[in-house]
Amino acid sequence: MGKQEDFVLRALEERDVRFVRLWFTDVLGSLKSVAVAPAELEGAFDEGIGFDGSAVEGFARVYEADMLAKPDASTFQILPWRSGDGPSTARMFCDIAMPDGSPSYADPRHVLKRTLSKAAEKGYTFYTHPEIEFYLFKGEHADGAVPVPVDRSGYFDHTAQSKGADFRREAITMLEAMGISVEFSHHEGGPGQQEIDLRYADALSTADNIMTFRTVIREVALGQGIWASFMPKPFGDQPGSGMHTHVSLFDGDQNAFYEAGAEYQLSKTGRQFIAGILTHAAEIACVTNQWVNSYKRLISGGEAPSYICWGHNNRSAMVRVPMYKPNKGQSTRIELRTIDAACNPYLAFAVILAAGMKGIENGYELPREAEDDVWALSDRERRSLGIEPLPTNLSEAIRIAEGSELLAETLGEHVFDFFLRNKRNEWEEWRSQVTQFERDKMLPIL
Repeated sequence: MGKQEDFVLRALEERDVRFVRLWFTDVLGSLKSVAVAPAELEGAFDEGIGFDGSAVEGFARVYEADMLAKPDASTFQILPWRSGDGPSTARMFCDIAMPDGSPSYADPRHVLKRTLSKAAEKGYTFYTHPEIEFYLFKGEHADGAVPVPVDRSGYFDHTAQSKGADFRREAITMLEAMGISVEFSHHEGGPGQQEIDLRYADALSTADNIMTFRTVIREVALGQGIWASFMPKPFGDQPGSGMHTHVSLFDGDQNAFYEAGAEYQLSKTGRQFIAGILTHAAEIACVTNQWVNSYKRLISGGEAPSYICWGHNNRSAMVRVPMYKPNKGQSTRIELRTIDAACNPYLAFAVILAAGMKGIENGYELPREAEDDVWALSDRERRSLGIEPLPTNLSEAIRIAEGSELLAETLGEHVFDFFLRNKRNEWEEWRSQVTQFERDKMLPIL
């Protein structure tokens, strides 16, 4: 065992930890957890904890079910909501392995680690900084009931005795107690809608942090007698919840996207990375926007993009190059505005990085910048500028993804096959629904 494992075993005694939760994620991005006693942890570090992979969404078929969860000691944290005055509960993320010790082909965390390793072979480290939006609703969730937001406030509103402000304060305190740094927080545009921005970190740490973030947000909400949702578009007439994500590549200590004197201080590498994302945007949409509801957000305008284009400080563009900060070359980055917080962050970051790296490796040319509000242009004007639409629904996204070599290569055959099969089932289930809209519109007249 290494130093980190020794540190964890010491911390178990010092912090009176009675339970350790081992966390991992299924292919769709749902958090899984198995609790072990501290006495079992040394064995878990050496050999892993065995479990039935066929019972986890997308992990294995029945005849190859045995898998091992191997805890990553660097992710050890005490769970503040489970640790009052009495014994503590801790958690660690796990890497999933096969019985022979090889990495599981079905582990989303491994998909991201494999993609990061390919970038590292070229000398690059991938950093991400997510701005996570979500809604808070009153009471408890009830099937079929229309949720009621906790407030009627709007963007950046400061409201006396605000439920959202109290919630954000407690959530941020809990996140920082778990080593997750928060940069900003504020009320978003919709009633009850909040935004909390995490400080930038390497993509693997950020993906782990997003999984922790979603858990913390739900735990804090339940503790306050309300509930939280990361659903991309809960209301047709209110803003959707996205996860605008700032990304950058570093070559050692140097920001590979920065070039002094270049337009927007954006280097050739940065321009090729954007070109890669734009070129493969439609192919990766079913991963960055993986739910049938995700496309309700993308077709609604406002802060959510519907078209494949980039712009400098243009909030209608899919990729935005934020304003350059003088004397801060290290802060040069790009912002991807499609992604939503309901995605599997391991897979989403993997496909974004793979698309950008493809642009660098193949020397893609960056198309002309979109300077206008893309939403305000006519279809003819967008076509004349070479601006193509993103998929308009999950079915279209699946159809494009099925022919994507980039996606198959990045996800691996097993995850690629399972993910798309599950998404097809979701679309078929959606297609068979008769909605309230149809009943309201058609029952009286047909």
